[in-house]
Amino acid sequence: MHVFYKWISPAFILLAMPLASPSSENNTKPNVVLILADDMGYTDLGAYAERATGTPIDQQFYETPNLDKLVDEGIAFSQAYVCPLCSPTRSSLITGRYAAKIGFMTATGGRAESWYNQGRTPPSGYMAQDVISWKDDIKEERALENGSTLLALPAGTPYDQGRDETTLAEALNEHGYRSTFIGKWHLGGHGSKGYEPHDQGFEEIAYYDAGGSHYFNWQKAWDRRNRIHDTMPQEELLIGKSGDPTDEDYLTDDLTVQATRFIENHSETQSEKPFFLYFCHFALHGPLQAKQEDIAHFDAKPTKGWNSHTNATYAAMTRSLDDSVGALVKTLEKVGQLENTLIVFMSDNGGVSWPLNQKTRDDATRPTHNAPLKGGKAMVFEGGIRVPLVFFWKGRLTSNQWVDRAVDCNDIFPTILELAGINPSSYYEQKNQPAIDGRSLVSLLRDESEAIASYDRDTFYWHYPYNVIVYNPVDDLPLTPHSAIRQGPYKLIYDWSGRIWLYNVEEDISETRNLAEEQPELAQSLFQRLNDWLDQNVSERYLPTLNPTYNPAKDKRDHPFVDLRKEILGADQAIKPAPKLSALDELK
Repeated sequence: MHVFYKWISPAFILLAMPLASPSSENNTKPNVVLILADDMGYTDLGAYAERATGTPIDQQFYETPNLDKLVDEGIAFSQAYVCPLCSPTRSSLITGRYAAKIGFMTATGGRAESWYNQGRTPPSGYMAQDVISWKDDIKEERALENGSTLLALPAGTPYDQGRDETTLAEALNEHGYRSTFIGKWHLGGHGSKGYEPHDQGFEEIAYYDAGGSHYFNWQKAWDRRNRIHDTMPQEELLIGKSGDPTDEDYLTDDLTVQATRFIENHSETQSEKPFFLYFCHFALHGPLQAKQEDIAHFDAKPTKGWNSHTNATYAAMTRSLDDSVGALVKTLEKVGQLENTLIVFMSDNGGVSWPLNQKTRDDATRPTHNAPLKGGKAMVFEGGIRVPLVFFWKGRLTSNQWVDRAVDCNDIFPTILELAGINPSSYYEQKNQPAIDGRSLVSLLRDESEAIASYDRDTFYWHYPYNVIVYNPVDDLPLTPHSAIRQGPYKLIYDWSGRIWLYNVEEDISETRNLAEEQPELAQSLFQRLNDWLDQNVSERYLPTLNPTYNPAKDKRDHPFVDLRKEILGADQAIKPAPKLSALDELK
C-alpha cells in the first residue's frame, strides 16, 4: 500500500506563503478554477516553447498571451506528466489515483461496446463498464491482442461491484465547497445512468460525455436522449446537456460564457461559500474547426512553419482557448474574487503529432508538433505525456517561478485538498479507503529547494495496452502496447512487442539516445520494477495478451516478437494467451 509522506499543517503553509487579504471575511477558503485543455502540446503554449527551444514568443506561430501571463505571474512545472490519452488522465486527476489501477487504459468512441450497454452480464473478473472489445482497423500483423478498459468511473452503482471512487468534487463538497462542471466529461460510459458529473459530486452547467465534439452546431448532439445501443438498460441516454443559450456560435466561446456566468452568479448569490469550477475544454481536440477570421489571421502570419507548426485552424483554436483563460481571469477580477481564487491550468495529454486522417496520412491534417519532445498523443514518449501545468494565485504564490521536478496529474487532487485546508491522508483514513497515489505539490509551490522531504516522489508509471493506428516515430508502423516507468532522471519504455528503450530525459529531452545496451543493469532493474508494479496493481484483463493467429513471417517490423517478460523475468510473468470468454458467460 502507498505510504503518504508527513503532511505539513495547512495553517503553517498559508502562513509561510505571502498573504493577500481575502475579498470577503466569510470566504476564507480559496475558490478553485481547474482548467483542463484537450490535446494541448508542450510547445503549443508560448512560454513553454520559449523555455524549451529558446525562441522568443513573438517569433513563434501560435499566440497564447493570457496563458503566458499566467506563467509569468504564477508557477509553471517543466516536467509535469499525464497519461497518453484523455480519459485515463481525467480519471487520475479527479481521484488522485493511477488510471491503470482504476481501469482506465484508453479513450473510446460512443459506439464502444461494454457489457453494460450490451445488456449482458460480464464474465467473472470483469466489470459491467469494461469494454468487450476495442480495436483500430490495423492491417499490419499484430503479435498482441489489446487489453480491456473501463468506460465509466466507478460511482457506487449496483453495476460497480462495491467500488465507488471518491472524486475531488465529493471531497471538497464535504468541506463546504460548491463544485461545478463544464465541458468534456468522457468518464461516464458515453451517457450511462449513474456515471455522469452529477453522480460524481458536480453541479452540471453544460457538458458532453464524449471524446470530441463539433465546434459549430453542437447542441443537438449534446441534448440527444435516444440511445446509441438499444440494449442499454436505461430508458434514455444521458450523454450531456448544452446548457442555457449564450448566443455564441463557437463551442469554446459558448463554454467560456457558461463559466463566466457561473462565476458572476455565484458571487451574487453564494459569495459566502467557496466554489470549485472544473472547466474541461474540448479544444484542441479534433475535429479541427475554428472561426474563419482567426484562420485567415494565422494563414497570413509570417512565422507560419516555426517548429513545424503550420496548421492555421489549429492555431486559431489555440487562440480561442487562450482567450477563454483571459475571460475567466477578467471575470474573477470583476467580481472581486481573483485574489481569493487558485487557478490551475493543465493539458490532458500531449499534442496530436500525427495526421488526423490516418488512411491517407495527409500532412495537412496534422494538428501540431511537440518538438523538441519526441512523439505525441497516444505515446509514452515525452511528447505524449509531458504537458504544461501552471498554478496561479494572485498575491499568494510566487511570480515567474519554474519548478523542474517531475510531477504527475494525480498530484493535483491532494494539492487542491491541502490548499483548501483538508488533510488528504486523514481524509482517506476516515473513509477507510486505500491511500491515493498523488502527493501534494504545496511545498513545491513554496520553495522547490526545501521540498525534498515533503515531496519525495521520484517514480512514475504509465500503461497503455493497445495497438493503435498511430504511427510510431521509431519505425513508422502502428503503435503496439507500451508501458513505462520513470525513476529519477531515467525513463524506461517497454514495448510489449519486444523492445526496450532507456533514456535520461533530463539530459536527453528528445529521447534520441537509447541507453539500454550501455546500462543493462539499470535497464533490467527498471524493467523488473515496472512489470512487478503492473502485476501488483493492474488487473489482468487490462494487460495485453498473445494473439493466437500471429504470423511472424508477415510482420513488417525489423525486430521479431519476443516475450521479454518471459525471457527476462521468467515463465511466471510471461504474457498470457488471449482469454476465451465462454458462451455461457456471454449469454448470462
